[in-house]
Amino acid sequence: MADYIIEDKDSFTVLGIGIELKSNYTDFAGINKEKADFWQTIGQDGTLDTLKSIATNDYIFAVNEAVNNKMMHYAGVMTEASIPEATRVIQFPKGEYLVVKGEEKTSEELSNKLTGIAFGQVLPEAKNFAYVGGPNTTVEMGQRNGLVFGEMWIPIVRK
Repeated sequence: MADYIIEDKDSFTVLGIGIELKSNYTDFAGINKEKADFWQTIGQDGTLDTLKSIATNDYIFAVNEAVNNKMMHYAGVMTEASIPEATRVIQFPKGEYLVVKGEEKTSEELSNKLTGIAFGQVLPEAKNFAYVGGPNTTVEMGQRNGLVFGEMWIPIVRK
């Protein structure tokens, strides 16, 4: 089984700028392309830099959340501030989280790897906990030795 830990986290809030994902939830290639296009756009038009400029730490959050039966994807940061471009304040609950750690060459590769491990290996094999919805996020925490490192955080409940 993949390497993971269960960790208690306090509730936290992420300010996000997002898009609705139009691909079917089982169309991983389509979803990944939509996410990659979104990140490329906000990286080029300055939106990501604007978010980073109001962040309280260096973490960049890639958040997935179902809102009103729509699959949403956000770029976000922890902050007390707000900006006009922000589309959602995302509340993460206090409780236990599945945490999968990793590192890759790019942010996109890291996100895809951690998502694949969490949803493709850990959660399907888990016997004593489950993901029952709510926002989940890949957290890009920094770079070391030429690689991007971070974690995936998924709120869970005990079975």
